[in-house]
Amino acid sequence: MSFDAFMMQSFTGLSIFTVLMLMALGLTIIFGLMGVINMAHGELMALGAYCTYGTAKFFQAFLPQLMDSFVFVGIIVAFIVTSAVGYLLERGLIRHLYKRPLDTLLATWGISLIMQQLFRQFINPKEVEVPTVSWLQGALTLTEGLALPLSRLFIVCLAICTLLFVFFLLYRTHWGISIRAVTQNRPIASAVGIDTQKVDATTFALGCGLAGIAGSSFTMLASTGPTTGQAYIVDTFIVVVFGGVESLIGTVLSAFIIGQMQSWLEYGLSGSMARAAILGAVIIVLFFRPNGLFSQKVRR
Repeated sequence: MSFDAFMMQSFTGLSIFTVLMLMALGLTIIFGLMGVINMAHGELMALGAYCTYGTAKFFQAFLPQLMDSFVFVGIIVAFIVTSAVGYLLERGLIRHLYKRPLDTLLATWGISLIMQQLFRQFINPKEVEVPTVSWLQGALTLTEGLALPLSRLFIVCLAICTLLFVFFLLYRTHWGISIRAVTQNRPIASAVGIDTQKVDATTFALGCGLAGIAGSSFTMLASTGPTTGQAYIVDTFIVVVFGGVESLIGTVLSAFIIGQMQSWLEYGLSGSMARAAILGAVIIVLFFRPNGLFSQKVRR
C-alpha cells in the first residue's frame, strides 16, 4: 500500500470517528448520569439534520446573499432545538422513569417511532439533501494522489471544538462540578444542596443538543431521511459500551478505535464482514472488561 492510500484510509477512519464521537458523547452523558437508555437519540440526530435543512431553505428563500454562512446558523439552530426537545422530553416523561431502565428503553423507543412518523408526515417521507456551501466544495490537495475533502475537514474541526466545549463545561464550570458530583454519588450531592432534578434536566438537554450537532454535521456527508437515526443508534451504543458508559475519555478513544477499524476492515473486507469483525472484537473485550475498555471507578 502506498503512503497516499494509507493516509486516505486513516482520514476516512477519522471521518467516521467524528460522527460516532459526536453521537456517543451525548449518549454517554445521559447514560452515565441518569442510567437512561435513550433509544430516541438517533431521531434527535435526524432532527438536528432537519433543522440544518430548514435553515438552508430559509437562507435560500430570504437571505441568498448570506448562503455561504448558513452552515454556522444551522449548527446553532440544531443544538438549540434538540436541546429544547430533550429538556421537554426529560421533564414530561423521563423523570418519571428513573431507576427503571427497561421502561426508559421502551418509552424512548416509542418516542423514536413517533418522531419518525412526524418526520414523514410534516417534513418529507423521502430523503432530503442540504446544499454544500461554496467554501466547503472541493478538496485540499496535499500530494498528487492525496486529496482531503474540505467538508470532512470541517467536520473534524467541528468535532474537536465540540469536544473541547464539553470538557470545558464539565471540568471548568460550577455546573460541570454538579454534574460530576451527581454522577459519582447522587445522595451525597443532594445532601450538600445540589438540585439533582435540575441537573438531570439540563444534562439530558445537553446530551440531546450534542446529538443535534452530530445531525447537522451528518448533512455534509449524506442525505437525511426519517430513518437516518436508526442507522447510527446501534453503532453509537457500541461505542458507549465499548469505551465505558461513564467515561468521556473512554468514549472518545472508543469512537476513534472503532472508526479506524471500520475504515481498514472495509478496505480489505465487505461492509457486512467488517461490521461482524468489529462486533466480535467488542464481545471479546467485554468478556474480559465487562464495564468497558476504559471504564472508571465511581461510587454508588
